[in-house]
Order: sequence, then structure tokens, then C-alpha cells
Amino acid sequence: MKVAFTAQGNGWYEKVDLRFGRARGFFVVDTETEEATFIDNAANVEAAHGAGTSAAQAVINAGIAALVTGHVGPKAGSVLKSAGVKVYTTEGNITLKEAYQKFKEGKLTEQAL
Repeated sequence: MKVAFTAQGNGWYEKVDLRFGRARGFFVVDTETEEATFIDNAANVEAAHGAGTSAAQAVINAGIAALVTGHVGPKAGSVLKSAGVKVYTTEGNITLKEAYQKFKEGKLTEQAL
């Protein structure tokens, strides 16, 4: 399964970005192999509007099954929900490695979309 984390950078020790649509990118981990990749979200960082729905489409196109972030708004949430992507929330100032560990241990709260 692929899980994406909103990220401030591309590396296990970068911080989780609590913004969904305007996050720098998505740190994607394959939970079976723990191989990580990065999806750049630069196009949405400065977008005037529609950043959340555009980011949601990028997540869906990458085949993501679960997303970990601070919060997803209603429009982006609707897009993710319709594609079957589960959204989990986390607190700020933690690394992607720490967030991944919490995800694996089932310690994150699923956001109702």
C-alpha cells in the first residue's frame, strides 16, 4: 500500500507539513518495501485557488491509498473520499519518519470526510 505524507522536504528527517494543498510536496512510502519517493507540489504552493483539489488529484493519480496531513478541506476531502483515499491527521513539528511510525502503529486519527 502507498501512503503519502504532506512534507516540507524530500527525506525521512524532514518535517510533516500540516497544510495539504499548499504543502511543498508529498513523501510517498510503499508500506511493503518501505521504498520512498517524492511528488513535488510546487505548482500548488502559490496557486490563487484550487490548490487542495489539484493536490488531491495528484495524490489519486499516484495511486495513494492513505494520506497523512494536518487537515484536508471539504472540497479536497470530497475528491479524496470519492477515490477511496483515507485521510489521517497528525500534529505538527514531527519528522516524516516519526509520522510513518505512528501510521504503522495505528496511532493516527482518521479524518471524517
